[in-house]
Amino acid sequence: MSTSLGDLQQLAMLAVARLGEDAFADAIRRELLAVAGRDVAVATVHVTLVRLEDRGLVTSEKLGSPPRRYFHLTPEGRQALEASWTALSRMWDGLAPS
Repeated sequence: MSTSLGDLQQLAMLAVARLGEDAFADAIRRELLAVAGRDVAVATVHVTLVRLEDRGLVTSEKLGSPPRRYFHLTPEGRQALEASWTALSRMWDGLAPS
């Protein structure tokens, strides 16, 4: 299975890491808008996270009343983010800022 990540997947996983224990779909959506300037529907965030969970890059648990699905990075998810960061950094090396 490929460990490459699309930009929304990377941003969603970074939002999960930033939010810690408060990482549920609507909070992640708000974080994406506030920090990355990405305005996406909560359903899009949820689908992205479920797909990441299917790949073993995040886990989730339902908590609270009404229940919310909270997401957490797995060690494999952190490794995939680090690999993406490394690849992007190498591609940017040597380019002059515009």
